[in-house]
Amino acid sequence: MDFLSEAKRAEPEIVKNRRALHQHPEVAYHEEATSRFVAERLESMGVGVKRGVGGTGVVGTLKGSKKGRVVALRADMDGLPVQEMADVEFRSKVDGVMHACGHDTHVAMLLGAARILSGNRDELSGTVKFLFQPAEEHGGRGGALPMIEAGVMKDPKVDFVFGLHISNNQKSGEIGVREGSFMAAPDTFKVKVVGRGGHGSAPHETIDPIYVAAHVILALQGISARMIDPIRPFVITVGAVHSGTKENIIPDQATLEGTIRTLDEGTRSRAKKKVEEVAKGVCRSFGATAEVEFEQDAYPVTVNDPRTTREAVKVLRKMAGIKVKEVDPILGGEDFSRFLQKAPGTFYFLGTNNASKGCVYPNHSSRFKVDEDVLKYGAASLAMLAYEFGNPKGPR
Repeated sequence: MDFLSEAKRAEPEIVKNRRALHQHPEVAYHEEATSRFVAERLESMGVGVKRGVGGTGVVGTLKGSKKGRVVALRADMDGLPVQEMADVEFRSKVDGVMHACGHDTHVAMLLGAARILSGNRDELSGTVKFLFQPAEEHGGRGGALPMIEAGVMKDPKVDFVFGLHISNNQKSGEIGVREGSFMAAPDTFKVKVVGRGGHGSAPHETIDPIYVAAHVILALQGISARMIDPIRPFVITVGAVHSGTKENIIPDQATLEGTIRTLDEGTRSRAKKKVEEVAKGVCRSFGATAEVEFEQDAYPVTVNDPRTTREAVKVLRKMAGIKVKEVDPILGGEDFSRFLQKAPGTFYFLGTNNASKGCVYPNHSSRFKVDEDVLKYGAASLAMLAYEFGNPKGPR
């Protein structure tokens, strides 16, 4: 099959679906209308559909005419709590919510892949599972884990799993991929600094938690500078500070919220331990105390199976008009990592950066835009991977 030609035929439908989804974004765990949209379109293709999987998730199952392996393809569905500022005619109609990370395109491209494969099931070996996942943006439990707990990687057991993410860090029509650790574990932490409040004119009678919290913030940066192997990628950011009600009142407490980003489990474990030790140690030195919490069920490191990734690159390079290149890992997190813990697979980026169309703003920006010309490549690439890896004589 000429997958790109098939994708070009489906392109008007892919773009139409994307724009419809873009106008009606829904945040994590609330993707009810999006799920109905997906399910109805899969059913119209003759794809078996299961709704309400792991919450608002949808699973489509397509059996080929020939025996083969089971391949899962995943798209995330949730939007972000961002007010859209992008100058597109199909702007979000939901106040304060926007598809600022391209999940609308992910859904549209996977529906496009389903259209291609369902229209050629006589040539298809094995079974394809289309996983439409909620709540990727949650950052903790997320949507992949509930879907896995609901059994999407079993009955039949998934042999390979693939997913992609649109990215404005790469040029339009360019695919970026990497073997091994590709995206970070995003651990969220909260430090409550407990002091003793009082009047702003008499700080000596208090234990000022804001003053102590400032020292904690500075000390936390020393973890990456002096306590973690410098060849191990590691970032710690305090992104929120909450304390106080009035300029002349020293409060009793201050709360810091932040994130740790690591690319291997050893560094991750050590970094979390050091955050707790440093925060408690600094607070103790000033007579305050610290309560440190980490969000449970944080996403693991996204690790692409090396052998599968090498074979996937060979498959993707067969597509005309696309450039496949190795890229550096990034410290963003992604719960596709959970699927990769259950089956070998590959997660890759599809570039959409195109200055001539104003597609230059980063993911999560209120002005984020996608070059819709690349959507056909995403649909074709997913279909190709399902077709090739489903074949029992294909890549291993």
